[in-house]
Amino acid sequence: MYISFETEDEKERRLRKVIKKSDFKVYEGTYYFEEFALKEFSQKANENALALVRDDEVWSQLVPSSDEKEELFVIFSFHFDEHLDNSGFVGWLANYLKVKLGTGVFVTCGQNKNHGGIFDYWGCPANLGQAVLKEVKVLMKKKEEKECLSMS
Repeated sequence: MYISFETEDEKERRLRKVIKKSDFKVYEGTYYFEEFALKEFSQKANENALALVRDDEVWSQLVPSSDEKEELFVIFSFHFDEHLDNSGFVGWLANYLKVKLGTGVFVTCGQNKNHGGIFDYWGCPANLGQAVLKEVKVLMKKKEEKECLSMS
C-alpha cells in the first residue's frame, strides 16, 4: 500500500490518471445483498455472487436480482494498474459522485495478483445507475481529452 504526501491538485492529477488507466467494467442488470446465517454458508453461498462478506451474525452476498422489493444496485468495477498509486481513489470518486449526484455508493475490494492486484466493486442505487456511469465515463474521458490537448 502506498503512502503519499501531496497537494490536492497533485492528488487530483494522479487519481485522474489512475481512473483512465484502470480496467473499467459495468455489470449487466442489477444486484442486491442477500443475507443468510453463518451456519448456512455451505448451502447458501452463490457461485454467481460478486462478493461475500460477513459480520458476527450473517453472511451477505452480492448477487444478481431484478426483484423490485429489494434494494437494487448497479455494479461496476475497476482493476487498477499495478504500477500506479491508487491510494485515496475510493474517497475521491465517492466524494465526486456525492457532490455531482447526491448519491452515496458502496465499495467492496478484493485482490487478483494476476490482474494488477487490488480491484473494487462499486455499487450505486439502481435508479441513479445511468447517471453515475455517465459521470465516471466523463472523468475517464476528460483526462484523455486533456492529454490530447497538451500534446498539440
